[in-house]
Amino acid sequence: MNLSQMLQRTFLKGYASMDLQVAEVLLCILVTALIAAYIFFVYKKINKSSFYNKNFNLSLMALAIIIAAIILTIQSNIVVSLGMVGALSIVRFRTAIKDPMDLVFLFWAISVGIICGAGFSVIAVIASIVVSIVIFFFSKLPSSKGMVVLLVNSSTYENEEAILAVVQEFCNAYKVKARNLTREHLDMAIEIDAMEQGKLVRRLMELPDITSASIVSHEGDVTA
Repeated sequence: MNLSQMLQRTFLKGYASMDLQVAEVLLCILVTALIAAYIFFVYKKINKSSFYNKNFNLSLMALAIIIAAIILTIQSNIVVSLGMVGALSIVRFRTAIKDPMDLVFLFWAISVGIICGAGFSVIAVIASIVVSIVIFFFSKLPSSKGMVVLLVNSSTYENEEAILAVVQEFCNAYKVKARNLTREHLDMAIEIDAMEQGKLVRRLMELPDITSASIVSHEGDVTA
């Protein structure tokens, strides 16, 4: 089999079972590694302004190559494929993925491994380009401002009405999430949608008996 035929089987026609050559296997693994490297750089670029997990990014590359090797093995022998399915059925992944975008990249790497291992690398290339364009384009769009949490501490519990009056003045919407009362203190946590957060905090500090006022962000729902 010449190089042209191997390239056609790797990118367009798919692999026929039982007749894979070493050169075809190496070409498939190489193409998968190149696409996985592309995923690596896209993930690094997307996460440049947030917490970047290099180990997770490296695992994406390794995962794509491993999946491609598994698919190649399954196609070559029906007995091996049944044993592989039985072995993989006992694997349990317990690591929680908190960022939905990490889950997207994980499925992207798995899909690349499956598609390349089946011998349709051109689909993996096209899909990877389209996915990266979509991610970059929509990541540049302005996002809606999320809700934040206002924490207010007062040395007297009689300040609640005055605090809520100020919050209502500066906020489009608010909701009291927690209220802790003692004989001498009032602690409140209020979820707010405020455009001028600095002015809100300064106005609260002008109230009598307010000891502290702070705003913290959280990973809650985003309001349009």
